[in-house]
Amino acid sequence: MNESSKGLGKGMIFVAWILALGLLTLFFNGFLENQHNPNQDLRTQDYKDGIREVVLQRNRKGHYVANGTINGQPVVFFLDTGATIVSIPAHLNHRLNLPQGRSMIANTANGTITTYSTTLDKIALGNIELHNVRASLNPHNNSDEILLGMSFLKHLEFTQRGNTLILRQYPKL
Repeated sequence: MNESSKGLGKGMIFVAWILALGLLTLFFNGFLENQHNPNQDLRTQDYKDGIREVVLQRNRKGHYVANGTINGQPVVFFLDTGATIVSIPAHLNHRLNLPQGRSMIANTANGTITTYSTTLDKIALGNIELHNVRASLNPHNNSDEILLGMSFLKHLEFTQRGNTLILRQYPKL
């Protein structure tokens, strides 16, 4: 073997290791994301009488995290029955096409903060959809997850059994 073919062989082994590490990284990132948000592909059901249902699985930390949309844009929700209204990190307001309204004082687990009111034209979790829902823009939250609070959840019936949460939306009478 000459020196150039030895160098080529070492280069190929190096490239193979880089590719293998890259593939492992992609696999484990997807695995970890699925552990945090096991509800990326929601189980939904539409019944003949107009009832809409979404079934969520709890994540390893005991929380319900799920994909949804606001004004047609994809988002990740963190269900929070302790939050009075839907709370959106303020850095997402342009992507979600949300106007910043008047300032409000909010009491959070981390103390009192100033947030800004907004209204969501359309918010959806699977096949459950609501319009004109009150929300706040929180400039103190740097994550990309939206707290799905009671301004949305109060319109639903929810039942928890084990690691499963069933949300039902009944038709308006």
